[in-house]
Amino acid sequence: MTHAPNRTLAAFGAVLIYACVIAFTDNYVRVIARDAGLWQFHATRTAMAFAILALVALPLGLKLRPRRPGAVLARSTIHGAAMVIYFGALAFLPVAQVAAGLFTAPIFVLLIQRFAYGRPILGLQILAVVLGFAGVVLVLGPEALSGATFAALLPVISGALYAMGNIATREWCAGESAETILAGFFGVLGAIGLVGMAVLWAFPLPVPEGAEGFLQRGPVWPTGEFLWWTFVQAAGSLLGVGMIVKAYQIAEASRVSVFEYVILPASAAWGFVLWGEELTWIAVLGMSLIVLAGVLIARPVPVQSPAPSPTASRQ
Repeated sequence: MTHAPNRTLAAFGAVLIYACVIAFTDNYVRVIARDAGLWQFHATRTAMAFAILALVALPLGLKLRPRRPGAVLARSTIHGAAMVIYFGALAFLPVAQVAAGLFTAPIFVLLIQRFAYGRPILGLQILAVVLGFAGVVLVLGPEALSGATFAALLPVISGALYAMGNIATREWCAGESAETILAGFFGVLGAIGLVGMAVLWAFPLPVPEGAEGFLQRGPVWPTGEFLWWTFVQAAGSLLGVGMIVKAYQIAEASRVSVFEYVILPASAAWGFVLWGEELTWIAVLGMSLIVLAGVLIARPVPVQSPAPSPTASRQ
């Protein structure tokens, strides 16, 4: 199938909106985690997101019916699995190590596109990914490289699944509306949340107090603060994830995936504004490398004859 030309600048603008919104809402997960569990959060956020979509679907003319339900469901399942593994790893690994693992996704994007679709890996793309990942390590600190155990591989597996889902957005879900893909993603996460709540209700685990019990906590009576910030998460995620989906629809995954590094400086900026968290000069250097990676990946690529389009069913 023939893709539309890459709209790299527009994709970067969409990723920038995504990063600013998601970085803000994710800073309040620590507040949400004090009162409820991860699974209840996913289920509640999905319910709220669907309510918002239902309210705006007609006025905005949203198209929520998928053209290829199987492809949308498969993509949503892979992205949902990536997020579950990511958050699950947070139960026993440092946040820095988990985040560094997830941000191996651009490397997997290039490898998957090379070996599954026969697309060449250009020198600048390799350099951009190396610089971007080096920047991530500098931002997150040397502890991101410690712990070469199987548990430490889980965030990398999450990054590989995340990369597969990002490629699927363009390769297998072409022609689907951004809101259709968005609804599928939230639907799968909501279903996972309900299953997690049911399991922890039937087989409760010891739950530490406060945010430390986020993963082990089963269903509880929601507080007003939990409901408010979960609603902010739902609304922000609809906008932010909608933007990133649109970005992957209008530009190649290998380009957009590197743009996603911008969420790190955005998160740091919100962390400073909201909680007074300051950056070291090493972190600033890392962010500079991340920006440089984005500039390199956005450089125009010589036009090549199109390769035969794949026919396998994605995700």
